[in-house]
Amino acid sequence: MTPPHLDPAATAWLLAATALVLLMTPGLAIFYGGMVRSSGVLNMLMMSFISIPLVAVAWLLFGYSLAFGDDAGDGIIGNLGHFGLAGIDPNTLHVVDKSGAAVPELLFVTFQLTFAILTVALISGAIADRAKFSAWMIFVPAWALIVYAPIAHWVWTPDGWLAKLGALDYAGGLVVEIASGASALAMALVLGPRVGFKTDAMRPHNLPFVLLGAGLLWFGWFGFNAGSALAANGIASAVFLNTLVAGCLGMLGWLVVEARRDGKPTTFGAASGAVAGLVAITPSCGEVNTTGAVIVGLVAGVVCSFAVSWKFKGNYDDSLDVVGVHFVGGIVGTLLIGFLASAVMTGGPKGLFYGGGLGQLGKQAVGVLAVAAFAFGVTFLLGKVLDKLIGFRITKEDEIGGIDFALHAETAYAEGVHGHAPSRIGKPHGH
Repeated sequence: MTPPHLDPAATAWLLAATALVLLMTPGLAIFYGGMVRSSGVLNMLMMSFISIPLVAVAWLLFGYSLAFGDDAGDGIIGNLGHFGLAGIDPNTLHVVDKSGAAVPELLFVTFQLTFAILTVALISGAIADRAKFSAWMIFVPAWALIVYAPIAHWVWTPDGWLAKLGALDYAGGLVVEIASGASALAMALVLGPRVGFKTDAMRPHNLPFVLLGAGLLWFGWFGFNAGSALAANGIASAVFLNTLVAGCLGMLGWLVVEARRDGKPTTFGAASGAVAGLVAITPSCGEVNTTGAVIVGLVAGVVCSFAVSWKFKGNYDDSLDVVGVHFVGGIVGTLLIGFLASAVMTGGPKGLFYGGGLGQLGKQAVGVLAVAAFAFGVTFLLGKVLDKLIGFRITKEDEIGGIDFALHAETAYAEGVHGHAPSRIGKPHGH
């Protein structure tokens, strides 16, 4: 291999992509904030924003080394050779292809940090309106280290066991979407349903917020997916287009189902469908061609539009449909690689519809099962331990009165002002 050399174009693109991915967490905060009732919007915003500093500290001390450090054995976890970013300075390079092209490793550290931040923030949507902020602050860094970092090592390092198996995940279907979705289900079970689940409407309080947040997420997703090429080249361009196409088809698929099932397409459905398409294309964006992206987005929009109602049958209160969109959408996109992989994109594996066999589909299924089981099991245990030690759920009185004032001593709207509790009589705010 050619000796490593700094690629200025790749470095410039990755700097921009990193900023785009970081923007996704504030975008998620607005997206989630619009979806909750008016008495919980500030808490929802805070759960995303606090993830930024908490994961940053954990990542710089331990997380990056555990995820991307030299393998500590059997492809399960990295060692602590880069504890506190030891051995990494502005001149250290991270090689991105066989030609020796490289980007500064500090930039790669930061790019991967933005992924970790967003992933843990996603989980908050499943436990909206009822989680103690203090418990969440402990959960966030702990989850990033014991759940996210190992899975990232399995999938995204050459020595990771899923990478050696041949499972494909271009930008985070396994590492981000399925890991967060399975963990969201675990936490929804740990905390139990909200007061009024299945009986009260619990409608989104601000649909313009939802659409604005979805737009910011979509904008940032170009850095999330195309930035994962770690280069400014044709593959990054194809990934960029695939990301746009899948988001469009996800929106259209969801709206068609909604119009036929419910009689009218909604703004909430438009935002949810776009996100579903983007979730599904995340693992496959670098593995399928544009036609494949159309199929991935459309299938995700349709499937996820039905999946969000499964919580009522399963009796788990996934408040903001993290399971129905991110978990299910991640599975859809990861498995469809087995059907739609393009040799032009992958340089190797082909899907069933492009002359390949069942082998790749089997590898994708192993990845889905392994990541889902690990993330669910460890998260459930972590949530139970924290609940036992300090309690993870607020009181019924605080939940009914409004989590914003109870935990943060402030409210977002004129129904309550700083220093004056909103009314605790009657139904929760937002009904």
